[in-house]
Amino acid sequence: METKNIMIVGVGGQGSLLASKLLGRLLLTKGYDIKVSEVHGMSQRGGSVVTYVRYGDKVYSPVIDKGEADFIVSFELLEAARWTEYLKKGGKIVTNTQQINPMPVITGAAAYPENLVEKMAQAGMDADAFDALSLAEEAGSAKAVNLVLMGRLSQYFDFTEAEWMEAIGQSVPEKFLEMNKKAFALGRGA
Repeated sequence: METKNIMIVGVGGQGSLLASKLLGRLLLTKGYDIKVSEVHGMSQRGGSVVTYVRYGDKVYSPVIDKGEADFIVSFELLEAARWTEYLKKGGKIVTNTQQINPMPVITGAAAYPENLVEKMAQAGMDADAFDALSLAEEAGSAKAVNLVLMGRLSQYFDFTEAEWMEAIGQSVPEKFLEMNKKAFALGRGA
């Protein structure tokens, strides 16, 4: 199989690293060669974070170049827009509609861009945008956005829900397991 590429993007502290590890575990159990690479910006200070997940029969590099991403999974709307040049033709963006103001917006030096989902659609991009934060809160914690997004992403894969749940069980601490499984189920059913 040809190598597939998934970018997981967000802001530091949102759980994108857990999402990439969960995805990597699942793909590994399915027999794929996988490479996961994490790139931290000023992640501890709310800066941009991107994780590359590449899988296939044989993967030689963990890095995704511009125009190669089959999926961009975004925890925040502006981060989705920031990485669109990496999306391949026919690729899909799965994004939370939550807006987290970056430092230039907080300081008043810039305004948060408006109508980003519409702009992506006008540029010919397939964006699956939804309110993952509300579903995470329904599951029990705003921090469960990552599992809501993984649930939504799971709709585009042929893996069973049981396979996803097994990977969640291997990735999430026991005390948070039920909440994260609920968050995943809400995202998958959204």
